[in-house]
Amino acid sequence: MVETITANQLRDWIDAGESFSLLDTRPEGSFEAWHIQGAIQYTYKPDFEFAVEEFREATGLSSDDSVVTICAKGIASHDLATHLEDSGFEDVTVVEDGMEGWSEVYDVVEIPTSGDLEVLQFQRRAKGCLGYLIADPAAEIAAVVDPTRHVDRFASAASERGYSIEHVFDTHVHADHVSGGRELAEYVGATYYLGADAADRGVDYEYEPLARNEVVTVGDHDLKAVPSPGHTSEIVSYLLDDEAVLTGDTLFVDSVGRTELQFGDGAADTGAQRLYDSLHRTLLAEPDSVTVLPGHFAVDADGTTDVTPGEPVASTIGEVRTELDLLAVDRETFVARLTASLPEKPPNYEQIIDINAGRDEPEDEAAATELELGPNNCAASGD
Repeated sequence: MVETITANQLRDWIDAGESFSLLDTRPEGSFEAWHIQGAIQYTYKPDFEFAVEEFREATGLSSDDSVVTICAKGIASHDLATHLEDSGFEDVTVVEDGMEGWSEVYDVVEIPTSGDLEVLQFQRRAKGCLGYLIADPAAEIAAVVDPTRHVDRFASAASERGYSIEHVFDTHVHADHVSGGRELAEYVGATYYLGADAADRGVDYEYEPLARNEVVTVGDHDLKAVPSPGHTSEIVSYLLDDEAVLTGDTLFVDSVGRTELQFGDGAADTGAQRLYDSLHRTLLAEPDSVTVLPGHFAVDADGTTDVTPGEPVASTIGEVRTELDLLAVDRETFVARLTASLPEKPPNYEQIIDINAGRDEPEDEAAATELELGPNNCAASGD
């Protein structure tokens, strides 16, 4: 009988350096658009006729190899694994929930802080989404910023630590993934916040609007709303005491946010000019010691990333100021570089925006998963 593992177990095997060949049975187009680093592509569906010699020739695998099969949902890969086992392959394992499960794998990482403050970073490994839990341990009160739709991850982390989530924030109307902000706030009975300018995006649900420099307290700690438009018109960064700033898609550790998803390709320069001002007049005006906690990290279509699992995705204002050359150029050069070559748009971004603005909703959990499949494409390198 074929053995199965979860996507989380696959993550653990990869991190531990286990030796196996990962076989992705999805069609070539789906594979090229998004796959796990190092995977081998071999198209297979349950109604395909299987010939083991053709398989060996196509993949270079033999019956002595340890093989892990994965597909979209775990169906085709299980059928293929059965064929392989029947053909003499003795070490075959199936990822039971497929790439859908892989898209839900999270790493929870503690961000170093000073004093009585806890910050947890939730790293959605396949998509590069980052969310945060901010807590005052003494008061046992927490806030969550930019939660994804897998709200149980955030609620469980708070509950395990004895925290009550009283506030939930989104930095902006996201374009690459379905936000869990409203759902989490409703689930735990918290207040849900967006920046005051979210009304201009046609947001069609109730939220607490935050004006410029408005402060929400989390126990003895302050989260201050700092508008930083450019990626979108309403995006807000959140300054946590004088220690960290959660920048959403305005500033990443190695790039800045793209500017045409809301404004359109023809008006990308408008967003780029606003982004320049947000960076230089707002975020870079903070002390060099302030930690930068972004809303995403880069994951390429082939699964490669510069992020080390289990390590914080963070920088400081001083580090990005000196290391990100795009921040050293003048306004005209910045705009020209940012709009010269626009990256591929995130899959289904217009529908995802409508969902996050409350104008649409996914039919069910499976539909939401399908909408989000693939890495995020919210950054602009300005190369």
